[in-house]
Amino acid sequence: MRGRVCLVTGASNGIGKAAAISLAKKGASLVLLCRDRDLGENAMAEISLRSGNEDIDLLLADLGSLRHVREVAGTFLESGRPLHVLVNNAGAIHMDRGLTEDDIETTFAVNHLGHFLLTNMLLDRMRESAPARIVNVSSEAHKIGYGDGRMAFDDLMGERQYSGWKAYGQAKLANILFTRELARRLNPAEVTANALHPGVVASRFGRNNRKGWMPYLQALYRPFCRSNEKGADTAVWLAATPEIEGVTGKYFKDRKIRTLAPQALNDDDAARLWRVSEELAGLG
Repeated sequence: MRGRVCLVTGASNGIGKAAAISLAKKGASLVLLCRDRDLGENAMAEISLRSGNEDIDLLLADLGSLRHVREVAGTFLESGRPLHVLVNNAGAIHMDRGLTEDDIETTFAVNHLGHFLLTNMLLDRMRESAPARIVNVSSEAHKIGYGDGRMAFDDLMGERQYSGWKAYGQAKLANILFTRELARRLNPAEVTANALHPGVVASRFGRNNRKGWMPYLQALYRPFCRSNEKGADTAVWLAATPEIEGVTGKYFKDRKIRTLAPQALNDDDAARLWRVSEELAGLG
């Protein structure tokens, strides 16, 4: 990975930070995209200390803000640096419905739409840097959602009904549909796009939900969770291994291609999600 520039979102903690540490150990030039400056700077220091790699930069953005995403993508592009690997890892679950400054349901915005905009703004740079790879962290939660499990295009913002878990499942389904449609649009000799399930990881995920039964559920499942390092393993492998050169549009768990739920294989929904996301993000 020496000479390869890797941008990792959500890199201040959890599997994002663990992935960044592993990539740094492999010699990559790292760009951490974090929401909080203090957490980001602490992560930079820890990653450098644990990897011996000081080639690390920090960018700040809230992926729930389209304005922030445009600004941070512009900052990276203005640097003139190549981009060989983009790991779209940042994610969140919100048990209570909320809206971003763009009036987008928060879980959908952070998990999908922010990454959709970021990826599209950086795509030309990645083509110029070919061969390049996009790694999208999804989840087996893509199998749960509203109604028949497909994208609820008639209620994406959860105005008529809202469930934190189902909204999260729909956002993770969006990650996979986005990955598949992106792969269809790209030349795999230039840029590949794959998604993965990291497993259930003992990270700070869900830390924003501190009321109701969520804290108790987290305490119960934590002893059975994977470490952050184990959760990050497949993402790092997809970013770095020569074994999957040219492989694109697939869904991985534990370094193996896995079967997707039928709703994640719906090409019409993938194309429709792309169009809707373009409109919401102000692209096209």
